[in-house]
Amino acid sequence: MGRVSEASGAAGTDELGPYAEKVLDAVDLIPPGRVMTYGDVAEWVGEGGPRQVGRVMAEYGAMAPWWRVVRSDGVLLPGHELSALAEYRAEGTPLRSAGPAAEGHVPRLDMRRARWDGTPDHPGSAPGGGTGGEPGPEGGAGGG
Repeated sequence: MGRVSEASGAAGTDELGPYAEKVLDAVDLIPPGRVMTYGDVAEWVGEGGPRQVGRVMAEYGAMAPWWRVVRSDGVLLPGHELSALAEYRAEGTPLRSAGPAAEGHVPRLDMRRARWDGTPDHPGSAPGGGTGGEPGPEGGAGGG
């Protein structure tokens, strides 16, 4: 996709590495109202693991819909709960209400309903133009 890093300075010549490009491209494919875990994204791109995806998101996540990449337990990203929550509500992402014991009563994602496995929610919307059962980019499993 040829993204240029925001951290590259005024010259704008620093291109992202190939792995970061793959991760951000995968994140761009996640439909509004759906999420993937860090591990799901790693599986989708076919290399790395949750920590490597987390590192890319920490460095370059502002270049993609960062709120759609989440922890597997559905807990909102610490320090970004309110901005993520606003995005989830705007997109209709399924949430679970927080109990009174939850810190700040911040809801969690309903992972059973919100998690995207890389298959199309609507006909013809599969990444790469494929159908639901096909592998994701780079031969990855697409997900779940």
